[in-house]
Amino acid sequence: MSEGQVKKSIHVIPLARVYFGRRMNRADRAVRLIRKYVSRHFKQAEKIIIDPMVNKFVWSKGREKPPRRVVVEVRFDPNEKTAKVLLARRRPQAGGS
Repeated sequence: MSEGQVKKSIHVIPLARVYFGRRMNRADRAVRLIRKYVSRHFKQAEKIIIDPMVNKFVWSKGREKPPRRVVVEVRFDPNEKTAKVLLARRRPQAGGS
């Protein structure tokens, strides 16, 4: 990827919609919803690459309880028509100092 052409943007993707369905496969649906969100906002992207850290964050509390929202950075390269989804910010851990 040529760094001059890459467009970077931060998105907060709401995942509350996955809680409406069955409990057993919410994290699976959350990853599919992230891919659908990026394809909707970057229509020119032919290939969407989700970073393994985003997947790990979605699955961090298990399959049944994914986070309600995820903050991601999307890097879109119009030359290669790819959108790479990176984790922008982890949520703070409870009970720490």
